[in-house]
Amino acid sequence: MLKPEWLRVKAPQRERIGAVADLLQDLNLNTVCQEASCPNIGECFAGGTATFLIMGPGCTRACPYCDIDFDKSVRELDPTEPLRLGEAVARLGLSHVVITSVNRDDLLDGGASQFVACIEQVKQRSPLTTIELLIPDLCGNWDALATVMAAAPHVLNHNIETVPRMYKRARPQGIYERSLDLLQRVRKGWPKVYTKSGLMVGLGETDDEVIGVLKDLRNHQVDIVTIGQYLSPGPKHLAVDRFVTPSQFESYRCTGEDELGFLQVVSSPLTRSSYHAGEVQRLMASHPR
Repeated sequence: MLKPEWLRVKAPQRERIGAVADLLQDLNLNTVCQEASCPNIGECFAGGTATFLIMGPGCTRACPYCDIDFDKSVRELDPTEPLRLGEAVARLGLSHVVITSVNRDDLLDGGASQFVACIEQVKQRSPLTTIELLIPDLCGNWDALATVMAAAPHVLNHNIETVPRMYKRARPQGIYERSLDLLQRVRKGWPKVYTKSGLMVGLGETDDEVIGVLKDLRNHQVDIVTIGQYLSPGPKHLAVDRFVTPSQFESYRCTGEDELGFLQVVSSPLTRSSYHAGEVQRLMASHPR
């Protein structure tokens, strides 16, 4: 299926991404920008921002939409990773950092301890930096979730990814209701934290189903939502079912913000979970908790 004009982006030039890429290589850190082949890598790297991918790069789940490598082996956590991440945040001078991870179902706590260690290092090295976590579902281990939240991130993001009808096909090891439960537990247990979720469109869902997910997220007290076009990483992944128009993305945004009451809905063809994540700081300033 040929990409429409609105999805064509210029290839990132070396000079635009070089400084950040060199730093990441120097500190042996992964980013979801690189591992998941994000189309916005040039813009974000040029702006000195990156979403750090910890405990990877291999993921213990093999979701057929995702470009991250599958690795179900049992692996020890790297105790130096939080130190290196804290160093990167300080050297880049980030005012807002996003930390995400692959699924680590091989670990009893799903990697909660590594998230905590990374938060502690960022706070130690860069105390004014606001911290956003994009976490997996932790297999419903709510004690592990409490461990993560006790480290006091400012924003907790967990992606719903797609509509419930598409879960068996696109996210076979995920459970729609479990993801909603996680988000609501965060909002109720740690009410000062901003909750966030995201989903892809173009996998085979209908617009009515997308609105249904938005209603579910709002009913579970989620504050911020991102909606972006699914782009197939390759022939072994799920194919694109449709290209959603920019006007329809704008319709999603209007429904979410004007009718359902989200603090923010970022909705466009190239939107990704942590795209323009620094804008969250402005949102926090205008809606303090």
